Amino acid sequence: MLYQIFTLFYVISLACLSIYGLQALLMSFLYLVKRNRNPSIPPEPQEWPSVTVQLPVFNEKYVIERLIESVSNLDYPSSKLSIQVLDDSTDETTHLAASKVNYYRRRGVNISLHHRNDRTGYKAGALAAALPSAPGDLIAILDADFLPPNDFLRQVVPYLVADPQLGMVQTRWGHLNANYNLVTRAQAMLIDGHFVIEQTARSRSGLLFNFNGSGGVWRKACIIASGGWQADTLAEDLDLSYRAQLKGWRISYLPKVVIPAEIPPQISAFEQQQYRWARGAIQVLRKHFTKLSEGKQISWMQRLMAFLHLSGYLTHPLMLIFLISSLPVVLDRGHGLPYMPWLSLAGLGGPLLFGLSQVSVYRDWFHRLINLPILLCLGIGIAFSNTRAVIAGFRHEPGVFERTPKYHLESRHDVWQVNLASLHMDVNIIAELILAVYSAITLGFAIKFFSPLVPALVMFMMSFAYAGFTGLIQSQPGSFLRQPRNKNPHNPLILTTRKRSQNPPVNSRIY
Repeated sequence: MLYQIFTLFYVISLACLSIYGLQALLMSFLYLVKRNRNPSIPPEPQEWPSVTVQLPVFNEKYVIERLIESVSNLDYPSSKLSIQVLDDSTDETTHLAASKVNYYRRRGVNISLHHRNDRTGYKAGALAAALPSAPGDLIAILDADFLPPNDFLRQVVPYLVADPQLGMVQTRWGHLNANYNLVTRAQAMLIDGHFVIEQTARSRSGLLFNFNGSGGVWRKACIIASGGWQADTLAEDLDLSYRAQLKGWRISYLPKVVIPAEIPPQISAFEQQQYRWARGAIQVLRKHFTKLSEGKQISWMQRLMAFLHLSGYLTHPLMLIFLISSLPVVLDRGHGLPYMPWLSLAGLGGPLLFGLSQVSVYRDWFHRLINLPILLCLGIGIAFSNTRAVIAGFRHEPGVFERTPKYHLESRHDVWQVNLASLHMDVNIIAELILAVYSAITLGFAIKFFSPLVPALVMFMMSFAYAGFTGLIQSQPGSFLRQPRNKNPHNPLILTTRKRSQNPPVNSRIY
């Protein structure tokens, strides 16, 4: 009887995972069909609308000056451009920001610093508090780790001018430090999969999709009409996107406009970021479940794909259920398992989507595909952390918005030195190492009793071992991700930095 219960859990988890795998295949297919259907480029407006660029920051002392400098040099009519630095910081970020703001104000830039003494509502609270004082009809939002090209607004704003029903335009995230280490390479491919394939497929197929929190321009009237920024989830960007679309506003995606951003080089920082995104997505699913179910303004296909979109992080608890139930199934030699031939096809969904994103964008795609196994290991390796996030997301507490640390890394040639004592040993690392051992034990029995599970168990063992040991090494006090000779004793963090280019990398082609 016990074996039958575990077999049932095994089959259910595998069947549910296959649904998300098939969804990835569908996204890849829609992308291939729709990728050349670019929206027509609108003419340059006769009169440019007013734009306010909002920069929500919290304790970003290493990148705040770079951010303000970049945004202050945007190519847009100065009489129509205003910049708001929304600072909730408790460290020297505020002083650095104030100094930089004063510097550009003396040079005629309409820039202001808005400092809050508390973080009520976190990022959503900062955006909501500043919105009434934003003079712009359009609101551009950029996080601290983004470096917009000079013509960012000139490329995006004409679309909003040409279509009054267009509530938001999202641009594609690029990478400043994709090749820095294995963790950043894997994340770059993960981001490309979402922005190159998924966002393109969803937006051009009429499916609901989302603002990604940075690199987008909103119509202020759309924000207000949709209920404004709300802090009852950790995914205020996803929440507002769905509220706007459910109220009839259109949002658009421009994959040709690329804004590079910094990728966190530590696996613990990546887990922290993913935890926030996973918990926030489940909170948004819970919040909008009834409206999506009713679907008065959207089709059944839009509803179905919206549910799959918002529930995508359920794949992580499903992975854990699959792994834990695998040992009893193996010991029972797979007795009672149904024949599910579509699983092999569904299993190709994720790898195909991420691989296609590299082929579509980069000339050196063949070499980039080498990073695919690392991405798969990273995606599986954070399953325990994201399972905790999913469980927390079904509770009613919004949770704490934990920022993702940034270190002013712009390429693999930047060398840096950071004491990682703050990245302490936590329950995720312990659980990942335990799951790696459990996978190894199950693998040993599978080799003897049920060989069809061997490939999957090898992947699980490698993934949890990679996540656990990498996190363990990075959690040791005094350990360093990269520890070269300090060439700049006046800055303990940044040792050398190449001047960034305003243009995309030479090995990148824009489709």
